[in-house]
Amino acid sequence: MTYDGQQELPIQPVAQPILNNPYDEPTSHWVYDEQTGAPSEQTGRRDAFYWYKTEKTGTAQTALFTEESRDDLPLVNRLRADVRRWRESGYEAATPVTKQLLRHWSRDDLPRRLFFCQREAVETVVYLTEILGSGRKPRFTPQLSREDFDALTEGKKPQFAEQMMGSLVPTVLDQPADRSLPGLRRYGSKMATGSGKTVVMAMLISWAFCNRHRNPTDERFPAAALIVCPNLTVKERLQVLRPDRESNYYDEFDVVPSTLRDGLHAGDVLVTNWHNFLPESPHKEGDNTYRVVNKGEESPEAFAKKRLGDLADAGPIMVLNDEAHHAYRPKSMEERAKGESKDDWEEATVWVSGLDQINAACGVAFCVDLSATPFYLQSSGYAQGTPFPWIVSDFGLVDAIESGITKVPRLPVSDTTGRPEPKYFALWDSVMDALQPGEKLPGGKPKPDAAWREAEDAVQTLASQWKERFDYYAEAAPGQENVPPVMIVVLDNTDLAQLFYEKISGERVEDGETVYGPSAVRPEFANTPGQLRTVRIDSKLLAEAESEDPSKSKSDVAEALRRLIATVGEVGQPGEQVRCVVSVQMLTEGWDANNVTHILGLRAFRSQLLSEQVVGRGLRRMDYTPDPETGRLTEEYVDVYGIPFSVIPFRGREKEKKAPEDKPKQHVVALEERSAFEIRFPIVEGYAFALKQNLIRADVGAMEEVVVAPDLTPTAAFVKPQVGYQTGTPAALGQLQTELQDRRAYYETTHLQTIQFEIARQIVDRLTVYVGGDGEGAAPKLKGRSRHQLFPQVYALVEEYVRRKVRFRDVDPRELGLERYTQLVIERLLDAIEPDDAGGEAPLLPVLNRYRPTGSTASVNFKTTRPCYPTMHSHVNQVVADTRQWEQAAAFRLEQAALEGLIQCYVKNDGVEMSIAYEFLGTSHAYFPDFLVRLADGSMLIIETKGRQTEQDRAKHEAAQRWCRAVSRWGQLGHWRFIECRDPQILLDRIRNVTAFA
Repeated sequence: MTYDGQQELPIQPVAQPILNNPYDEPTSHWVYDEQTGAPSEQTGRRDAFYWYKTEKTGTAQTALFTEESRDDLPLVNRLRADVRRWRESGYEAATPVTKQLLRHWSRDDLPRRLFFCQREAVETVVYLTEILGSGRKPRFTPQLSREDFDALTEGKKPQFAEQMMGSLVPTVLDQPADRSLPGLRRYGSKMATGSGKTVVMAMLISWAFCNRHRNPTDERFPAAALIVCPNLTVKERLQVLRPDRESNYYDEFDVVPSTLRDGLHAGDVLVTNWHNFLPESPHKEGDNTYRVVNKGEESPEAFAKKRLGDLADAGPIMVLNDEAHHAYRPKSMEERAKGESKDDWEEATVWVSGLDQINAACGVAFCVDLSATPFYLQSSGYAQGTPFPWIVSDFGLVDAIESGITKVPRLPVSDTTGRPEPKYFALWDSVMDALQPGEKLPGGKPKPDAAWREAEDAVQTLASQWKERFDYYAEAAPGQENVPPVMIVVLDNTDLAQLFYEKISGERVEDGETVYGPSAVRPEFANTPGQLRTVRIDSKLLAEAESEDPSKSKSDVAEALRRLIATVGEVGQPGEQVRCVVSVQMLTEGWDANNVTHILGLRAFRSQLLSEQVVGRGLRRMDYTPDPETGRLTEEYVDVYGIPFSVIPFRGREKEKKAPEDKPKQHVVALEERSAFEIRFPIVEGYAFALKQNLIRADVGAMEEVVVAPDLTPTAAFVKPQVGYQTGTPAALGQLQTELQDRRAYYETTHLQTIQFEIARQIVDRLTVYVGGDGEGAAPKLKGRSRHQLFPQVYALVEEYVRRKVRFRDVDPRELGLERYTQLVIERLLDAIEPDDAGGEAPLLPVLNRYRPTGSTASVNFKTTRPCYPTMHSHVNQVVADTRQWEQAAAFRLEQAALEGLIQCYVKNDGVEMSIAYEFLGTSHAYFPDFLVRLADGSMLIIETKGRQTEQDRAKHEAAQRWCRAVSRWGQLGHWRFIECRDPQILLDRIRNVTAFA
């Protein structure tokens, strides 16, 4: 098969599409032999590129293995290398707030870890703003020069402009039509559908607002964010970016550390759509229009004030354009007359012209354009598929598939016809080739009845696969996924769409009345007067509903369609039971369901761009739980017929293949009827450690030990010459002696008392300078007599701890002087030392998160592909199986304990997000215990099930003991204790012991 201007596109399925974990930079990728299309896994990250259709606009690189019909994005590749080196430098020259945020976002213990592609997109904008845009020169030599950066932001021609742009795009800068207005500074971020663009926007807002709060006069960091989107449905979805909203992404994804949270609320966020940028008629006065009134065109200031309100006074502002492939400046007015392109032309023109007005009135610091497909459309006047020249970061569909971030498209690779190219792979061409004389319309399109006849086998086959998936869900155990899967049918024109809709739904209009009959495909797709299972998207009606143009009224029918399409797959919403969606050409960006499992396309897909846009509607994942053994996300699939994806990693599926290979989803959720089993817990960020008399204490006997491990830090080694001896006989060489090397000289100059003294000194420093850690209870630095009073108490505790709790394992005790062990002792004692309340000091109390002081099992609601086991005495309906099987066995014993009356209820800490902060070897971490249990007397018990114990485990457990002591003294959520159980089979005995000594 060939596309216009392209070579033949072969079919190349791969056995393992997912090569990388989503949280780190990709280390492998698939490439294909140019002649055979055979896949080959290659080490390293794929260069950024795009598919071209007719003309190249870049500098395609040649290599032994490379994809065909593609061209590179040199600006992105240069920036990608620079940002990587900047990351490796520890974000040198960034502000302290920026460093704190970037490090927080890369933490591997966040309840919902952030993808690498999300972090890289933000890092790129930050690097351009704080480093290149500030005139700072990194220690390394950037591949993106200052001149190239100036071209991106000021309209100068970059060094590589001739190579990158050719004659297709006259300038890198997106220049306004009115040259008297300043140009917009634009950064394009290409991110695949489902890779988390909304989270990226939340991260950028947090970065700008938190920095501006700390440095109010630094205009590099806008104090206001304008978010522009294409329609009403997307606008509603993006309300999660408002920090003042009860349900927001900053809380859900833990985007902002609590110590910076005040800064987030210091800025303003406005979400609007491009219809709001439509110019107001000069004849309008209020809500009425008068022929005699002529106020003239709106000034930029009036335009901005009317659209932005108070935000117009906060400039320069940051603009985030969502689905930004709509936000480009058309090349010529002539495109307005090109029929179907007219709407695209109007949207693009109004969108960017509105930004020009805002830029002229209050200033736009920069725009960040986010899109899965930031390419010029045919209506732009540029070559279709040409990338926007301001793209600065790229994590496209191929990268997302190989990182498991999206579903894997599963395409036909063979069928019973024996054809080299399966019929269902390029369905449109197969149908057109099979038409008989007289079965084409004057424009060359197939007559609907003939098209249905030739494509029915594809529809029936795909629907049969859908039925298998549907049956999996219908037969699922209690609590398993109960929302039906969805099949999408994308057609070439409205006549085809109407006939296919009637065949699939059984619904048709006769003599002006709606008639409901059986479906010609599957009875599960049949519509009834009370149940709409198959939906046809009326594009004009949907556009009417999605528009916020005040000059256009919207009907109840249009709004009902919008709500239906916007809620496909959502429990309790109008679109919950939709099973099939019939559309013409492409689905609107407002439609965003994650339960699409099958897609059929019957139209001429003549570009990879169009193929990606259509299939992208079905690639959003349902489950983001990584496999605990590999760290990768598990494969989810969408079966695709008739959309000829090429040279991307897809999973092949033979026509006769029956059983779905991906697992149905388990729905783990808190049950309202079990609200009596709800468990609440405080969210602790620090501790109030305030000394008045400088009296402290610690229960050394109850503390976790430190083990000196010569297997981790060798105390001696044998060395023997290996190279460099050029003379002598082999026998003489063999007589060379091995030599023992150890730390004897270190021991001779180091004394254990000196080591203990240094440990005590560092603990006193931490107590007097950093009391309370990173929380709200930090005390001011103490000096003089206070330190003298504390030191002997601390030294006595250090001496006792070393004597009772350090296991030296037959090595010299002075091994304790190694930084690794010194740090462990310091951290253990800092967790155990408390004010001596018996001597009159105020007791250690927790400092709670001011924005979310408590958590609850009521918030549990997630899906997983892992096996689950039902519960009886838990607020949450299921326990997710663990690969170690320890937690399943513990859950069984907890159910037994409930039956025996030892406990009231329990919950596995999976989706509960109860965490305890701790330090290990100088780095802050979050510890998520295994189980929370409410005992029969109403007190609380934290249980950790663990076999082999490491030093990091001991650090977690010491922090948990401190957490329990402080929370219990606070008393608002009861008394708390912590136990570790290394054998779940004796868990009942451990619980009995706890209750006996309560």
